[in-house]
Amino acid sequence: MARVSGIERTIQIFDLLESTGRAMNGSAIAKGVGASASTIYPIIDELLERQLLARAEGSDVWLGPRLYRYGLAYGNALDIVRIATPVMRDMCQRIGETVQLCGRDGGMMTILGMEEADGHFRVSSRVGSRVPLNWTASGRLLVGHLPPAQRLEIFAASALDSPSGRAATDPDTLSAEAGEAFLARLSVQLSESEFAVACVASPICDAAGACVATVAIVLPEQRLMATREKYVQEVLLASRQIERGFGVFSS
Repeated sequence: MARVSGIERTIQIFDLLESTGRAMNGSAIAKGVGASASTIYPIIDELLERQLLARAEGSDVWLGPRLYRYGLAYGNALDIVRIATPVMRDMCQRIGETVQLCGRDGGMMTILGMEEADGHFRVSSRVGSRVPLNWTASGRLLVGHLPPAQRLEIFAASALDSPSGRAATDPDTLSAEAGEAFLARLSVQLSESEFAVACVASPICDAAGACVATVAIVLPEQRLMATREKYVQEVLLASRQIERGFGVFSS
């Protein structure tokens, strides 16, 4: 069996805590990453000493304050977040719906930024949340510019059943939908990730034509069905505005 480095174990610990969204004790972490307690406990102790982990309740540990500082520094360096934020804020205030900026992390879609609307409707996701690409309108767009064979490979490795059971999982179907959505600069999802929740998204492309992120409106399915064209036009306009901020002048 190949030896796993300490750095790889550290990343596994961070990924496990982030994906579960809760503090865990050393035994649970060891089980979650598939390692022995004798391997994991010394790593946890060192990470605690360096403030990369922090003590939570009892013997549980959680992500530490040093990671927060790193995250802030990384976020401040992301031009796309800086450029997209005022566009998203204006659109959120104008339409009264939650707006998200989404990016890709392997086979997952990650929320890079979010502007939440006032009102009773609240999405359960938060900045930093990750879900499989096949669950979301943005997920299709984020790989839509890639060659079909590459899209197939990504979806074959990452597509999972969604909580609502309505997200497509067939790689051929997903690859075709991704390509079509990217060409149309529009992807719409209805209850694929959560019941009664809809999403309409548009790609944000770089000068080479690759989708580097998406801007998306998340809202109740009923509202999207009632005034679909309004939200479609808003998200298409927002993606073009953000692209212009990068100096991409597409028609």
